[in-house]
Amino acid sequence: MTDKQEVIEALNAMPENVSLDEVIEELRIMVAVRRGRADIAAGRTKTQREVKQLVESWAESWANSNSELL
Repeated sequence: MTDKQEVIEALNAMPENVSLDEVIEELRIMVAVRRGRADIAAGRTKTQREVKQLVESWAESWANSNSELL
């Protein structure tokens, strides 16, 4: 299915009184899902544990660099 066909299908599934903002949001979601699937296929993902460790290290680094402000 082409991009245009996917957009038309999404539009046809929406109610007649849908706003332009809602259409745009639906398209943004479609793009985000497509990018996410591409990332998964390319192995550009992290486990929940890896993300937790990254966030903790960022928080620790931030706290250490800003300790003089506290």
